[in-house]
Amino acid sequence: MKFCKKYEEYMQGQHPKKLPGVGFKKLKKILKKCRRDLHSHNGIDNCPHQCPVCDGTFFPSLLKEMSAVVGSFNEHTQKLLELHLASGFNKCFIWFKDRLQGNHVALIQEGKDLVMYAIINAIAIRKILKKYDKIHYSKQGQAFKSQAQSMHIEILQSPWLCELMAFHINLKETKTQKRKASSLFNCCSLVINDGKPSLYCELSDSIKLDIDLTCSICLDTAFDPVALTCGHIFCYMCTCKAASVTIVDGLKAVDSKEKCPLCRDAGVYEGAVHLDELNMLLSRRFVNGFSNGKKNGTETNESFPNGNSCPEYWEERIQAERVERIRQAKEHWESQCRAFMGV
Repeated sequence: MKFCKKYEEYMQGQHPKKLPGVGFKKLKKILKKCRRDLHSHNGIDNCPHQCPVCDGTFFPSLLKEMSAVVGSFNEHTQKLLELHLASGFNKCFIWFKDRLQGNHVALIQEGKDLVMYAIINAIAIRKILKKYDKIHYSKQGQAFKSQAQSMHIEILQSPWLCELMAFHINLKETKTQKRKASSLFNCCSLVINDGKPSLYCELSDSIKLDIDLTCSICLDTAFDPVALTCGHIFCYMCTCKAASVTIVDGLKAVDSKEKCPLCRDAGVYEGAVHLDELNMLLSRRFVNGFSNGKKNGTETNESFPNGNSCPEYWEERIQAERVERIRQAKEHWESQCRAFMGV
């Protein structure tokens, strides 16, 4: 079965969710019409490098559809994880509000659906851009993909995909689970190599993700991790410091002109995601210790500062974090008191 037909059947089967998708068939028709018109008028089979017909309809349509897809994926994943992380009355309220069955089976199935939605749309976008470049003998399709990444509408770049990966591992490792959870991903694991942890996942044969969990500010494992909309992950305290705000004010107080410390993109703090599932996963793994795993057939190993074991290393991080948070909170409220008293 051709991918176009497979994709159309998948999107039609999304009822009653009615999630947005890429107009794969419509975009292919735009490219075919342009090539056919040019051949009938000029006797050439390929569009020119700069094609006003394609560029005026193809890219604007795809841009709008990609934005809708990643927005829908983020929204549905956020709701799913809120349900998983909720407790007490709040959890019951969310269950009744969304009419979801409150058990692991329902959560896993919802997660599976979101993973498939992300994979098939990522493949559809990759294929249609490859088709554009083939017809135009150009690299504009790849350039557009880079532009989409800078606009933070690339679905594989979404911080919520990282959370979904951590969610999968957390569900799989939950001790209270009586039955073994069916897998959301073909291969998804938290591995550590030379003291540097990373999330590795095979979404499909052609799509593999390797997310580095080392904060590029402190050069240590991201503690209480936060992902900016550009996809880069940092410690919460490091992020606040880089954005010149206190932990009391938080990232909501960050100026919109502030840039990512790594890629220097502006406006990436407004939609920052606190990675609670990933934080749970890292805490549990460091407390219980990592078992050596494999990534791409390569053995991983543990190595921490001062020769500490996993629990000792993580306990030191917790204590250092607590001391720094108390210090910052104390300084903040002292400055507020002085300002109130006019000192």
